[in-house]
Amino acid sequence: MNEESMVKEINIALLGLGTVGMGVYKLVQRRKNQLPKKLGCSVKVKRILVRNASKIRDGVDNDLITDSWDDILSDDSIDIVVEVMGGLEPAGTYIKQALDAGKNVVTANKDLIAVEGHELLVRAAEQKCDLLYEASVGGGIPVLRPLKQCLAGNAIDTVLGIVNGTTNYILTRMTEDGMEFDEALAKATDLGYAEADPTADIEGLDAGRKLAIMASIAFNSVVTFENVHTEGITRITSTDIRYADAMDCVIKLLAVGKEEDGQISVNVYPMLVPKNHPMASVNDSFNAVFVHGDAVDDAMFYGRGAGELPTASAVMGDIIDISRNLLQNCTGRVGCTCYRNLPIKPLGEVKNCYFFRLQVEDKPGTLASISSVFSQHNVSIKQVIQKPAKKHGSELVVVTDFVKEKDFTKTLEALKHMSMVYEISSVIRVYA
Repeated sequence: MNEESMVKEINIALLGLGTVGMGVYKLVQRRKNQLPKKLGCSVKVKRILVRNASKIRDGVDNDLITDSWDDILSDDSIDIVVEVMGGLEPAGTYIKQALDAGKNVVTANKDLIAVEGHELLVRAAEQKCDLLYEASVGGGIPVLRPLKQCLAGNAIDTVLGIVNGTTNYILTRMTEDGMEFDEALAKATDLGYAEADPTADIEGLDAGRKLAIMASIAFNSVVTFENVHTEGITRITSTDIRYADAMDCVIKLLAVGKEEDGQISVNVYPMLVPKNHPMASVNDSFNAVFVHGDAVDDAMFYGRGAGELPTASAVMGDIIDISRNLLQNCTGRVGCTCYRNLPIKPLGEVKNCYFFRLQVEDKPGTLASISSVFSQHNVSIKQVIQKPAKKHGSELVVVTDFVKEKDFTKTLEALKHMSMVYEISSVIRVYA
């Protein structure tokens, strides 16, 4: 490394100074002496865009603060714009304008990338700029770069993730402490794992956005958030958890992406996962992504899925990657990898095994009548457990073989109209 290369300085602008933005600022400051040796140049925060410029922020040089986007956009010395504001707007407009101005971009914005990622990557390519977004999935876990680069020699057919720490923490507490959902959610809120409005987490929307991003890279075909079917964990009960345990399983909210027969299926829902599967041991607020490729076979990425410094770690990795490209004049080297146009498989065509609980009338012939409904709709039963119900009748637990979603849905509708079926208490898919 020659002395001339040591004098170059990379200037970055931060858009947002919330939890992640502050983490990035801290990490840049923490690494300011090491980065010239790692990169051959220094990295400096030149500007920070905030809503309220008059607010005093401890530990931050107030001369860096601005509430004017134009201060950043018109500054030709800024090489990298780091967007950590979140939301679709004004973040989307700022990123597009930054790319059009020839500035490279790092973003942690899963909402935006899951909807407009392909358009933004095409825009970046036109300007020969980098657009990197490692922090949009899995916090500090390296997932997207391995999918796009390290595993590029594979035909990947499965990407499976526990990618929401809030729901994983809730399910862990329900499993290990016997809590019901509401109690576990309250504890997650008290600890700061859940937002005041936890809807995006507990209804699977956050995981759905991350799955869209991962699937686009894994299967080399554009997948957007609207393509992803999402279900949450609000109907999971401690009774379901106990039955899962008895079946040597745990319940996890899984983001499941698969390529089969030239189609992509992308779905988020709670599933019973066998305890011998690596994903079953991912607990509390940790995240993990499991990948299967034809060459690598199985690979799993595990770590902190959120938080100030874990997420800042991923953002910082992207900043360093772009800085290296700038030094070698090769920005835009790895852009969008979606060279295919695969259709999204309709949910009704997706095959799963099912676990479900019914409250039924306790009399001779009930089980035979229910079994006949399954037979009529081409649903094969793998296991049946019958126990006395707490109030009246019996509780029937059924586990099916693989069945198309549309056939199983028809079966459920038929069961609901049977006089001997009092209630369908829960329906959960089984990972197999």
